[in-house]
Amino acid sequence: MLQINKELLEIAQKCKQASRQVARLSTAVKNEALKAMAAQLEKDREQVFAANAIDVKNGKEKNLSPAMIDRLILNEQRISAMAQALRDVASFNDPVGEMSDIRTRPNGIQVGMRRIPLGVVCIIYESRPNVTSDAAGLCLKAGNAVLLRGGSEAFHSNKAIVDSLHKALQASGAPPEAISFVPTTDRSVLTDLLKCDTCIDLVIPRGGEGLIRFVAENSRIPVIKHYKGVCHLYVDKDANEDMAINLLVDGKTSRPGVCNALETMLVHQDAAESFLPRAAAVLKKKGVEMRGCSATRNILPEIAQASEEDYYAEYLALIIAIRVVKNYEEAVAHIEKYGSEHTDVIVTDSLKTSQAFIRDVNSSVVAVNASSRFSDGGELGLGAEIGISTTKLHAFGPMGLEALTTRKFVVTGDGQTRHNIEW
Repeated sequence: MLQINKELLEIAQKCKQASRQVARLSTAVKNEALKAMAAQLEKDREQVFAANAIDVKNGKEKNLSPAMIDRLILNEQRISAMAQALRDVASFNDPVGEMSDIRTRPNGIQVGMRRIPLGVVCIIYESRPNVTSDAAGLCLKAGNAVLLRGGSEAFHSNKAIVDSLHKALQASGAPPEAISFVPTTDRSVLTDLLKCDTCIDLVIPRGGEGLIRFVAENSRIPVIKHYKGVCHLYVDKDANEDMAINLLVDGKTSRPGVCNALETMLVHQDAAESFLPRAAAVLKKKGVEMRGCSATRNILPEIAQASEEDYYAEYLALIIAIRVVKNYEEAVAHIEKYGSEHTDVIVTDSLKTSQAFIRDVNSSVVAVNASSRFSDGGELGLGAEIGISTTKLHAFGPMGLEALTTRKFVVTGDGQTRHNIEW
């Protein structure tokens, strides 16, 4: 038998027991619990801010990157957004128990599919404290229990949020263990956590590429990977240049430290002479560092030469790689080679080219004349999201409520047997 930290195993076992209770909760009880969680979080905001201040101070002393600090900080706006996300989840249709694909077989049996919870979902994440409440709310509404293992940089924030949510669960009659928290920053516990395959049904890592690869390589439990967001903007020869600049500025500069921010811009050679100087002027004004291929630097000689590594990079900063491509096919080939199947955008007035892009680019979100920043559960109508999956099984792209469930077959008959039965 595998040796697992006893305290951790006890937490996982209690979470598993709670998952069976949560799976049976009515929609009304779950919704009231979610509303209570939102109200309690707002009520406890000062305690959460105090805990978050400790994490931010520690993070700055450890020289965390600006992107990490940005993800870590909680303020009035972000607490309000976290509470609203919980209320949004409460307002959404409950997927649990939904019947679909009902059909009658020639022998008279009726076969259908019933949507059911996954069980215990373990979220392993870095920096963002809002993931704590988002994951808790989504998992609860989908009838799951959640086991949270946040990063050491957000430990105090995450614990304060979980403590607040526990108060609401106790008051609403839902088991507090449905939102379980790993109360240590000891990295060795992570290895033990990934061995708890008798208690945990799914692991979702959210964070840097190193964390995700470690989880994928060491887990005995199914993993949905959320790899880096190397997001592209392709400016086609038939692009509206004003639109392209708007999408570029929003995608690159509105919040550069998130996974749906643009990292690379591809420009058709027929549009490059006109478009690149305009785009560069705006990017320079916004403080963006540009790195370009030789063809780009022929037009913009003042920018740095892009390396091969630049096109693979998820900068999460005000840096962008630029490449001039000969045609549409070269743009798609670039995305296939360097992309991460997260989010890719085309700007074009050509219906033929846009439809080809939708067909040819197999990223989790493909956008035509729309910002990469829409690659988000809330913006796509899912409410709060558990993350953006770059794994095609069983979910791909922003994961909302339905992605936190699976389906079982339900067979109904009136005594049919597969073989003739003799007594």
